Amino acid sequence: MGDLAGKTYVITGANAGAGFQAARTLLRKNASVVMLNRSAEKSQAAIAALKHEFGPRADVRFIRMDLSVLASVRAAAGAVLQTTPRIDALICNAAIAQVPTRKLTVDGFESQLGTNHFGHFLLAGLLFERIEQSKGRIVVVASLGYNMGLRTINFDDINWDKGYGPNTAYSQSKLAQMMFAYELQDRLAAAGRTDVQVYVCHPGSSATSLISTSGGLLTRFLWWLMTKTPLVQSAERGSWPEVMCATEDGLDQRALYGPTGRAQFVGPVGKGTLNPHACDKPVMQRLWDVSEKAVGFEWSL
Repeated sequence: MGDLAGKTYVITGANAGAGFQAARTLLRKNASVVMLNRSAEKSQAAIAALKHEFGPRADVRFIRMDLSVLASVRAAAGAVLQTTPRIDALICNAAIAQVPTRKLTVDGFESQLGTNHFGHFLLAGLLFERIEQSKGRIVVVASLGYNMGLRTINFDDINWDKGYGPNTAYSQSKLAQMMFAYELQDRLAAAGRTDVQVYVCHPGSSATSLISTSGGLLTRFLWWLMTKTPLVQSAERGSWPEVMCATEDGLDQRALYGPTGRAQFVGPVGKGTLNPHACDKPVMQRLWDVSEKAVGFEWSL
């Protein structure tokens, strides 16, 4: 990766885990990084650590945003537009996972769907024109978990009023993120708006705090055991797919990038297996319409 001086990257969930490691890599190459995080305290600590590593002139800052609250997303997007003249990539990295009991966001969405999908859907829409002006990218950080559960969107009960399961709901939320990205690709192509590229990646099995932050006790214990095996890689390695999708040229958009080693959990980054249910066109189109109505925002494409 070459020098990134003059380029700006907006990353959600960048105060820990893969998002933090992505920020480290980009700052090492002289980029500017804008973190969109929920916790001010953790963000200030992350920025202090980065400035300690790269020096006080490291161009990294923080805007508070709670992805699970649409009003917070709108406020953060407004602050980004006021302070950030260019966006070379929006990296949709933040997520919650395996929430043990069903919870609703303040806007009435199942928590994983509301945070992982609806929050990013709105954020990307609000920032899209700035990204397009910069001829930038949108990078959606998905998960191999999209292969679990129903392998489609449960439109009849999208918030899981019945039959909630932590993995099933998580799977739907990550599948929704992927479908959003692939449908956006199609809509941009149909509109002839090729200045924005949209990529989908996943971190494989990486030692981040994602599961330990939101998962149940048993899930956290099983994950802790798994981290002791060769099937889990470092958070830094887990960040490489999103960094690659944000910076490297010559990538295919209709693809899923991530580790290419054992079970696609670990190993060198490359193009992995993209299963057909992630690109089910009628479901993608319906999800787009449902998402616009849910967040109260209509994309101008």
